[in-house]
Amino acid sequence: MTRSLDRVRFAPLADQAPGQVGTGTRFTYHEQDGRIWAEYEGGDIVHGRLVGTRAGDRLDFRYVQLTRDGATASGHCVSRVSELPDGRLRLAESWEWESRQGAGTSVVEELAGEGGVAPVTG
Repeated sequence: MTRSLDRVRFAPLADQAPGQVGTGTRFTYHEQDGRIWAEYEGGDIVHGRLVGTRAGDRLDFRYVQLTRDGATASGHCVSRVSELPDGRLRLAESWEWESRQGAGTSVVEELAGEGGVAPVTG
């Protein structure tokens, strides 16, 4: 997998627990020279950021977020990048909170027709 994540927007396929990423959350990824970072917001998330690295189809990053109720949280995630039959990208994620208890898996997929859009602002 060599397709860049730069300026690619993603959305989760399912809601997580309240106060976490959900189907209303949007991610805008950036990539340069093996480094990745992203902004995310929407649903219960007011501001979220992630930063890490990419090696082939593997992403390894830390994330931090602020929720609507004023809580902050941080964690670690490893994702696998794959391409869907229609050419969109999918990230299969395994994550674990570092600031509290909990771990899980999630899937985000590239939003159709939104490649190359400007980053989320907020």
